[in-house]
Amino acid sequence: MTEFPKTHALMERGTDFLGSEHAVLCGAMSWVSERTLVSAISNAGGFGVIACGAMTPDLLDTEIAATKALTSKPFGVNLITMHPQLFDLIDICAKHGVTHVVLAGGIPPKGSVEAIKAFGAKVIVFAPTLALAKKLLRSGGDALVIEGMEAGGHIGPVSTSVLAQEFLPELSEDHLVFVAGGIGRGQAIASYLEMGAVGVQLGTRFACAQESIAHPDFKKAFFRANARDAITSVQVDPRLPVIPVRALKNKGTEEFTAKQIEVAKRLDSGEIEMGEAQLQIEHFWAGALRRAVIDGDVESGSIMAGQSVGMLKEEEPVADIMHKLMLQCEEALSKR
Repeated sequence: MTEFPKTHALMERGTDFLGSEHAVLCGAMSWVSERTLVSAISNAGGFGVIACGAMTPDLLDTEIAATKALTSKPFGVNLITMHPQLFDLIDICAKHGVTHVVLAGGIPPKGSVEAIKAFGAKVIVFAPTLALAKKLLRSGGDALVIEGMEAGGHIGPVSTSVLAQEFLPELSEDHLVFVAGGIGRGQAIASYLEMGAVGVQLGTRFACAQESIAHPDFKKAFFRANARDAITSVQVDPRLPVIPVRALKNKGTEEFTAKQIEVAKRLDSGEIEMGEAQLQIEHFWAGALRRAVIDGDVESGSIMAGQSVGMLKEEEPVADIMHKLMLQCEEALSKR
């Protein structure tokens, strides 16, 4: 007999698919979603996801093995579709018998979905529009995550509540849809489940868990922040490849804007070519997240956070966070 009967009844399709006790995915946060946090989330009944990010195949190989040593529960791996070694990373997932692969950051390249399905894994996709969602589900996606602009990190332009109203009535009957972006409490989980979602994904809520390896200063910045401090980066010049990123406002945010202006000017004067300009932007930002999460440089690093950051006040064990979310969700459903 489950402790959260109403919640689990609505999550049943999600938990069957994930193989976890609760249909709560942890968003893949670069540097944060590694073996310690991923295993803690899976052990607490949720579904941890390793953020592969820019890892090499060797690093991913080590990370999956280390995660397996810490949990016997299911977990997934998030791969960025534009990674130059995507197919090598898929081979590493195959080698370890990873059960679920999340493809993020763009349309999956030709053959990638098939390569994942070939070793029996399930494919979870992201889609910013309904038309693309339908296309990805037709071409082999087993489940979909819709993520609103309230989320931390790389974001799209539409809010979670609007995406939920647009996607769920159209897709939830025949497909598995998880909702993400700005979810910090169980009451919100309850409403999305009632709208037809089979589960949810949370990142920010788990970023400062006791088991998160993020630097103490990174966590303190989260606890000090309120919702309006988590702002999106500005694109100064349409020629420069800047997908908006939501992070806490700091000197790094301003430095990034200044860097773009500088690079755009050098581009105009013919000092540098477009390829070099884009590379300079990429390099500037690439290390910024690591500086904040690992080194604790909260001044010039990138403190990627969703708008739900204002609800975070203290470091808590993952198991407590999970229990709280489920309890809030169950209470909300019971009051209906």
